Amino acid sequence: MSDKTSTSGKQKASGGKASEKGVLYVGVDLGTSRTAISASNGVRESMDSAVGYPKDVVSHKLLKKDVLYGREALDKRLSLKLFKPLENGILKHCKDPSSKDAKDNVKAAKDLIAHAVKMANARSDELVYAVIGVPAQASINNKEAIVEAARAAVDSVMLCSEPFAVGYGLDMLDDVLVIDIGAGTTDLCRMHGTMPEDSDQITLNVAGDAVDQELSKLIGESCPGAQFTIQMIKELKERYAFLGSALESAEVVLPVAGKPTEFEVTQQVHDACAILVDPIVEGLNKLVSSFDPEFQHKLRNRVLLAGGGSQIKGLDTAIEEAMNRDLGGGKVIRIEEPLYGGANGALKIAHDMPEEYWDKLK
Repeated sequence: MSDKTSTSGKQKASGGKASEKGVLYVGVDLGTSRTAISASNGVRESMDSAVGYPKDVVSHKLLKKDVLYGREALDKRLSLKLFKPLENGILKHCKDPSSKDAKDNVKAAKDLIAHAVKMANARSDELVYAVIGVPAQASINNKEAIVEAARAAVDSVMLCSEPFAVGYGLDMLDDVLVIDIGAGTTDLCRMHGTMPEDSDQITLNVAGDAVDQELSKLIGESCPGAQFTIQMIKELKERYAFLGSALESAEVVLPVAGKPTEFEVTQQVHDACAILVDPIVEGLNKLVSSFDPEFQHKLRNRVLLAGGGSQIKGLDTAIEEAMNRDLGGGKVIRIEEPLYGGANGALKIAHDMPEEYWDKLK
């Protein structure tokens, strides 16, 4: 809602305004790692943000498909030219749209968004109005690239800040700080009863992917000869990620010279997850200290933790402890549906927009 753009899309309503019965509203959380949708017909789905195309005639014969998505694309990636269209929360190569890499990536992004919208199961006679969440401080170039990628899949689209969508979806619109931890970015937003401005939002590049890179480095240093991919590290993190006291040992079997070998990596998992805390608290400090001093205590005590990264066990407590150290106190609330918080909020924004507003965007 903080950014508004339109597409002429796949079809237009005849005779002007469409009745609400003829419109499917879709909220989209377009993430570096996962994409989630919530639709007004009750459909909620998520998928890995991956698109793959067969490399050659042999792989096409094997797969019997022109394009694969999500987990299937990741599982068959050796036979595919694989794309993960987003990096650090934005479309890759959007600064140089004329390059071949950019064009290939835009095609993958278009296919990803179209597949995500298709999961909403719109009827053939329905218009699709979508609100897509983007990082809090995404560039103009990136926003335009996302709109262009969505053009073929929807009839009208607007963009909103991902953390703003989380707060909006929970009706927490004033005196609250939202932390949305994705794979590419961690986005912070200060909500105070009005539309957030640039000064109310912070985007950090320390997020889930940075944790994966740190864990990869730590395991490489402490597990001599171990062979692994970043996807294996990601799955390890998603199973064991924690801060504070470990509830179980993190044990992983990795090949060493082709031989499966077991390693215990509990401390490495903890230390990798810990890189999130200080940048987040530093960002919270900036947003609190630059706010009206009469209301700073309310912000400190209403911090929402959302996004896939919020599922790290003990992260809320670790942030609270760092806030006590650096800000003199604070209360962190983990939202109930971290994977769908952004999509749910985007859907609510779409619902709340007046019909005439959508007509103007088409």
